[in-house]
Amino acid sequence: MKLSLVVPCYNEEGNVEAFYAEVTRVFAENGVADYEFVFVNDGSRDQTYRKLKGLFAEHPESAIKVVSFSRNFGKESAIYAGLQKSSGDLVCLIDADLQQRPEVVVEMLRHMAEDEELDCVTAYQAARKENKLISSVKSAFYKIINKISDVEFVNGASDFRLLKRSMVDAILQMTEFHRFSKGLFSYVGFNTKYIPYEVMERESGESKWNVRSLFKYALEGIFAFSTMPLKLATIVGFFCSFCSLLYLLVVLVQKLAFGINVPGYATLVILVLLLGGIQLFALGVLGEYISKMYVQVKNRPIYILKDYLSHDEKDQ
Repeated sequence: MKLSLVVPCYNEEGNVEAFYAEVTRVFAENGVADYEFVFVNDGSRDQTYRKLKGLFAEHPESAIKVVSFSRNFGKESAIYAGLQKSSGDLVCLIDADLQQRPEVVVEMLRHMAEDEELDCVTAYQAARKENKLISSVKSAFYKIINKISDVEFVNGASDFRLLKRSMVDAILQMTEFHRFSKGLFSYVGFNTKYIPYEVMERESGESKWNVRSLFKYALEGIFAFSTMPLKLATIVGFFCSFCSLLYLLVVLVQKLAFGINVPGYATLVILVLLLGGIQLFALGVLGEYISKMYVQVKNRPIYILKDYLSHDEKDQ
């Protein structure tokens, strides 16, 4: 069975050549012969694309495809493009920085060969190596989204996974503009096995992820796979309305039954600020969903192709 390695690349000029060399070495040692590389240059601002063109020209005997975007569209778009251009019966998503080792891909292939009922083998981090803050943010995200979403998200499961063509085709049917691959993998179903792996040090460069980008990514996942924020806004609004009505009744009872004058200015200011803040919160949540629908109905492409290199005559 032919294997396609889909490799999203953003500013990976120091990694792509080492990645190619390491994969070919490991695969040769383990008898993996029928495979192709699908590199996706996600609008890199360094020399990544020049390095990829060099690999393509220097190794015509290798099945190398290079997909280059007109600008940076994000890793989710790069994954989608790589899946589209892949031709293998099996497709593996893997990063170019060698934190995800090709030896693990060999292990994934072994698991897939041993159980023909498997549609996907996913690697998860047995022990996180991030700092405590980032690790805590990720753990909190998985706890929250599993409580409010209809699909299951496995803590630590990454995009590093091996998929059968049937699952790839199902994912490609999901054409939404705002993509959250972890959710899409769960949404389409199929039999998935999770195996642990150890994240290695980057070959070169620095990670593109920080607390801010992780928080933004988490919100994308929540809004993409849950309507709970809308329900939460409704619940909070109802609760505040109930409290306001209850407070009004207390004031009326104090005034009419006991003749107590209730100071109104401070109370009024507090209520206005409280209710105004809640209304803005609800409008913000509603705005997030409407903005995503607004972008989706424009039907803009998920990515724009600038250049495509392939030795495959079928792609010409």
